[in-house]
Amino acid sequence: MSVGLLIISHNGIGPSMLGTATFMLGNCPLQAKLLTASRDCDPDELIAEANEQIELLDEGEGVLILTDLYGSTPSNIAGRLCKKNNVYTVTGLNLSMLIRVLNYPDLSLKELAEKAYTGGLDGIKTISNED
Repeated sequence: MSVGLLIISHNGIGPSMLGTATFMLGNCPLQAKLLTASRDCDPDELIAEANEQIELLDEGEGVLILTDLYGSTPSNIAGRLCKKNNVYTVTGLNLSMLIRVLNYPDLSLKELAEKAYTGGLDGIKTISNED
C-alpha cells in the first residue's frame, strides 16, 4: 500500500503537471487522480467528486492533496477535505514539488506532505546577472 495522490487545480494545470512529471520519471509511482475547478464549477459538486476520489485512492495510508493556488477554489475545497482522517493538503503546486513527491512513494502521508512542501520551496530560486 502507498499514499494516494489527488491534484485539485485550475484548468489544465493538474493534467499538465502530472503529465510532465510522469514523462520525466517514466511512470507515476503513486495512484493519482486529477480534479479540475473550472471557472463555472459548483464547489459542492467538486467536493462530492473529490470525496469519491479520496475513497478510491485511500488504501489505508491516506491521501495527499496538492493544489495550485492558496485561497482559491481548489485549495478551499482541499481544506474542507482535510477534516477527513488521513488527508493532508499542500498548496502552491509546482513541478519541483510534484517530482519530489513522486520520488518518495514509500513515505508515510505526513512525511510525503513534508517532502512536497520542501520540494516546492527548494524549487523556487531567483536568478539574475548579479549572482
